[in-house]
Amino acid sequence: MTKRYASLPDEAEAGMREFVTSVDERLSSEESTCSVVEDVLIDLSGDRDAYERWQAGGDVSPAELVRLQSYDPCNTTLESEYYAEKDEAKFERSKHLQWLWRQFDSLPLADNVEFALRFRRMLADHLFEDCGENCRFFKGITFTYGHNITVGDNTVIHDNVHLDDRGRLTIGDRVSISDGAHLYSHDHDVVDQTEVRNFHTVIEDDVRLTYDSMVRAGNRVGENAIVGARAIVQNDVPAHHIAVGMPAKSIKIKPGWEDVATPLEDAGENRQAEREIEYDLDDDLEQFDEFQRDLTPPGRRTN
Repeated sequence: MTKRYASLPDEAEAGMREFVTSVDERLSSEESTCSVVEDVLIDLSGDRDAYERWQAGGDVSPAELVRLQSYDPCNTTLESEYYAEKDEAKFERSKHLQWLWRQFDSLPLADNVEFALRFRRMLADHLFEDCGENCRFFKGITFTYGHNITVGDNTVIHDNVHLDDRGRLTIGDRVSISDGAHLYSHDHDVVDQTEVRNFHTVIEDDVRLTYDSMVRAGNRVGENAIVGARAIVQNDVPAHHIAVGMPAKSIKIKPGWEDVATPLEDAGENRQAEREIEYDLDDDLEQFDEFQRDLTPPGRRTN
């Protein structure tokens, strides 16, 4: 094994445990999630004095006002807030928790690995649809919503990974996702990119997704498979296979698994259509097209 145990001094350990437990209990209570997030961010940022001065009617600069207001997630917007098909009821809470996760990661405290891992693990219990035991979430992980993600036991997700759960994302037990990987669960039409299709993307148990790899929406990476660095998964990767390249292709079966694995020549099947998640939009939804383009082919346009 290549890891060893590391621990904090007893006093630091006790303080960390007390803080994480207190936030966990507040998020599990009937207290407003928005209020909990605001309170935690004010204290972690060391801005309590300025906040109380502002609340008491004292003078604050325009920059201070924006900063103090932004501790309250109700005063912020996220990109996913604009997605037409989002579940409004689920998003109301997950937005607040995602804001806490993102803002925590911007603080110097997020570089204290032992503390940060425990804090994010606690948040995952509240943000994700389900999160297993002993998971480790490193710095800079981003989500679309968070509430459409399921993670199994003993999974490790490293720095700057993007977990797109605009559709649905399932990650199994003992999965390792390396720095910079991107997992998608939505795709865009090639003609009209405002037309979005959502999918269920699946990463099975014991998978290893290496540096800067990408899994396209609706694909399944099978049990015990490896996706090589910067590979782009466009089709299912069978269990026990090693897939590399752009697009990713199976080049080898893990030694010892040849008798149970799908033959190399049978790999590369695309089952994306089987995992599409249909959705309906409300008839009265007010939509806008941010591109404002004319998609009519040139030969069919009329003046």
